[in-house]
Amino acid sequence: MGVLSKFNLTDRVAIVTGGGQGIGKEIALAFAEAGAHVVVADMRAEIAQATAAEVRGLGRRALSVVTDVRDSEQVASMVQRARDEFGRIDILVNNAAGNFKAPFLELTEKGWDAVVRATLKSVFLCTSAVAKVMVEQRQGNIVNIASMDGIRASVDAAPYGAAKAGVISLTKTLALELAPYNIRVNAIAPGYIDTPGTAQWRTPEVTEHRRSHIALGRTGQPDDVATVALFLASEASSYITGETVVVDGGVMLKTGSAVSGPGAKGTAPAPKI
Repeated sequence: MGVLSKFNLTDRVAIVTGGGQGIGKEIALAFAEAGAHVVVADMRAEIAQATAAEVRGLGRRALSVVTDVRDSEQVASMVQRARDEFGRIDILVNNAAGNFKAPFLELTEKGWDAVVRATLKSVFLCTSAVAKVMVEQRQGNIVNIASMDGIRASVDAAPYGAAKAGVISLTKTLALELAPYNIRVNAIAPGYIDTPGTAQWRTPEVTEHRRSHIALGRTGQPDDVATVALFLASEASSYITGETVVVDGGVMLKTGSAVSGPGAKGTAPAPKI
């Protein structure tokens, strides 16, 4: 097998949660370009359908499924629809998450639970449902989208950082427990990525402040993460499991811990997926 052919996902079936926009959308399209059929799961029907249409435009089959990944029944329905449509599930990308910013001393129990449920429990629910299918197949690949905030401190994001740290820890445990079934599990920890979900905080002042902490001098784009997801989901990484790949442009090389400063504090709407 040639080196480039190891990135080939022809006729693999992938579920991408939060696949309607941002990082999830770019991952869905990257997988389609590599030959995969894609299940686009998102809470909003219109963006899920739009991404699915783009996947079809690349010559692959696609299924859009309105799914709240915080709900076990909806997750079970998503998995069943994927199996009904494609007969198998080869790849799961746990991308959907939720966050809002608040100082720890102002954080409520309800706020904590909302972020952890959207960001960590969702990974448990989706992986639990899909892994059972992969065990039957004796083959599978799971890619969890974590965050650099799960590795370092992050101002005003205590539940999000804790949840993403949980995703990284869960990735290691799942990798060990599922390895006997030929299922690999890895994670990606993005840094500052320009997505629709982060637009509410992306003022010129905040953007410039963040850029000053990035070794490569630019904020990341969704396809910076998508190409790493393709690597981890393909045979190109066939001897890698339980790892977390940091995709942050070198933020932690320069800072090592929390990045505070202009625009660090503030509130945002309830967590979105």
